[in-house]
Amino acid sequence: MTSIDSAYLRPRLLQRAEESHKGDYGHLLVVAGCQTMPGAAVLATGAALRSGCGLVTLHSTERALQAVVVRDPSAMLSEDPGEGFSRVPVSMDRYTAVAVGPGLGRRPETKEALLALLKAAQERNLPVIVDADALNILSEVPDWQNHLPMGAVLTPHLGELRRLLPWNDVEERDRQVQSLCTSTGCTLVMKGFHTKVFTSAGDCLVNTTGNPGLAKGGSGDVLTGLLGGLLARGYASADAAALAVWLHGRTGDILTQERTAEGYSSSDLVGYLYRGFKELY
Repeated sequence: MTSIDSAYLRPRLLQRAEESHKGDYGHLLVVAGCQTMPGAAVLATGAALRSGCGLVTLHSTERALQAVVVRDPSAMLSEDPGEGFSRVPVSMDRYTAVAVGPGLGRRPETKEALLALLKAAQERNLPVIVDADALNILSEVPDWQNHLPMGAVLTPHLGELRRLLPWNDVEERDRQVQSLCTSTGCTLVMKGFHTKVFTSAGDCLVNTTGNPGLAKGGSGDVLTGLLGGLLARGYASADAAALAVWLHGRTGDILTQERTAEGYSSSDLVGYLYRGFKELY
């Protein structure tokens, strides 16, 4: 296993050219939130906008869009007419990556829309980060592995992972995860204490940042938006995953040092992401 630390990440950092514009740094589509869970969309979109990617579009319901435009007016908006995710956004060709899952809910129409979105990503070779409700929906599809686009990143916590790949012991779990990654070309982020990143090349990377202060609702939504933005920015899946988990954990470490593990919320993570970037650069 390889440790994810600053020495590992610095040689992999992408730089910004002096002569460049927003179109040079990718366009992320975030599919998150619903009428009853707009906050997930706010957190994921806010983190994506602070990832370094050029453009971020949120596809969600009216209530989520209204919440996001107040918090982050630089986000672009795509309205879904349903109570939750019910249809694939138009003009998928404009995007360079997709992040889907936080706060989607599990309505029947959302399952159909998710599979259609993954098919559209497969056809366009778009990397996709699949999280939260999107993972739970996939776990109900018998051949769910076949719906993953090349370069997809899955970000389950252990409960979500068990629904996807039931196991009897830790060794069997890790073998199944590694087999999934090498056979499908995906990357899997196993969230938890010392988060692990399993890559399609057969590597297992172990994060060195993070603390129990991150064990709060919405923390994973921030990670999804950040990771999606890095994919859109142009990082390879494994590098995007390693960088995202380190930055996310480092941000939690800084907030814990300054406010204690109890004294900050997941929304505070978004505004502190720059601190981790600053350390690395």
